[in-house]
Amino acid sequence: MIASSNMVIVATLLLLMSAASHVASFSHVSSAEKRNCWLHSQATDLEMTNNGRSTTESPSFVIALTREEGKNGKLNKALQSNSNIKQIISSSSGSAMEVNEIPCIAHADGPDSDILGKTLSSSDFDYVAITSPEAAKVFATAWIDEGRPKVGSVAAVGKATQEALKVYGIDVAFVPSKATAATLVKELPTLEEATNEGRSTSLLYPASAKAQDTLQNGLEERGFIVTRLNTYDTVTATWTPEEESLAKSTTVACFASPSAVKAWVKNTAQLDCPRALAACIGETSFAACKKNGWKEEDIFYPEKPGIDGWAESVANALQCLAEDKF
Repeated sequence: MIASSNMVIVATLLLLMSAASHVASFSHVSSAEKRNCWLHSQATDLEMTNNGRSTTESPSFVIALTREEGKNGKLNKALQSNSNIKQIISSSSGSAMEVNEIPCIAHADGPDSDILGKTLSSSDFDYVAITSPEAAKVFATAWIDEGRPKVGSVAAVGKATQEALKVYGIDVAFVPSKATAATLVKELPTLEEATNEGRSTSLLYPASAKAQDTLQNGLEERGFIVTRLNTYDTVTATWTPEEESLAKSTTVACFASPSAVKAWVKNTAQLDCPRALAACIGETSFAACKKNGWKEEDIFYPEKPGIDGWAESVANALQCLAEDKF
């Protein structure tokens, strides 16, 4: 009887061990198949296990600001004051937010930079369209160097560009309801004076050499005469070893232009790290991220471009990470 009882006990134990092994195996497969933001970004230089979970319980959220050097201050300030980000950090026990400036682009002279000043002093335009703070700087510098000649009404693509022009004492006559070239194309009115004179409205467009043709083509389709000058260019910034290390630990990368997206992809191509989530200033950068391999669910952007909306997009990305990790 005792031997028989022992055999039953042994058989029972073997069944229990087999069942436990089956459950463990099933759990591993489930966690591996589950979509996890953490697999797309890495908060610190943490060792990762095979199923994508960190060996550290409470990782930090590491954010990369990718605008050119010295132009990330406004977004950084917005991130530090964002109430939703504060709530996410406080709810993620033991976590902290780290914000790093990792410039992805630098600016250089464009092929038409030398003729911008002469064009301003020798030609009359009904409008001048400025589509970025950098374009505002280039335009204003040439305008001042040329002795501040009279120019047409200035249209700025958004508030940030308007503020950049204001620094140089340039008044802005028109800002579209949404800070995109497509919206400017739709909303910029033709000049009544030009219509009365039986001519087309003329517009000078000092642009980046890499800017798309959205504004130029759209206005020309509406009957505008557009003179585009490629006054500056954007080039990929060369990262230091320290910046490469910071990029490897980034969980969320913030993008304000397609050029920054392309530069990030180029500079991280040889780095052994997961791809960070993308927080974009608007739909143009969102489209660039999709084109360069991000999954749509890993890209966050506001309906209306701007610093506050951009910061909220970062908050949404952090929330995604927090929900998947914790």
